[in-house]
Amino acid sequence: MAEEIEYIDETWPDKNSLLPSDPYKRAHAKFWADFIDKKVNVTARRIWAAKGEEQEAAKEFIEILKTLESELGDKKYFGDETFGYVDIALIGFYSWFGVYEKFGNISIESECSKLIAWAKRCLERESVANALPESEKVATFVSDCRKKLGLE
Repeated sequence: MAEEIEYIDETWPDKNSLLPSDPYKRAHAKFWADFIDKKVNVTARRIWAAKGEEQEAAKEFIEILKTLESELGDKKYFGDETFGYVDIALIGFYSWFGVYEKFGNISIESECSKLIAWAKRCLERESVANALPESEKVATFVSDCRKKLGLE
């Protein structure tokens, strides 16, 4: 996903950029997007797709989300007032939160309320709301995957 966003930014530089123009902030955003790609993605999958690892993965997942929540701080978006690269990297996982909560026996909202508030702000953007799958469709997809994997 990171390559696609960089391509868009480089191809249409006169449009709203998703990456900061400041080199330090740009590197910072790339670091966090890479963190999300490597940590959130891998750990989240272990919650629903690895038998016997759900609880350990869920605990690790919450710690990862808390790290991201700390990075978000009191900002509106990860890019301060501007929706951008890191927000795009993370918001896609929001549709999966119900699945993670079910199989990990966790409450993301009670553990990471600022992150949930951020996700709801992101969903106020029409582009985000229209792009994310409904949580119910994700749950059905995961149920089908678990059956194929012999986990149900």
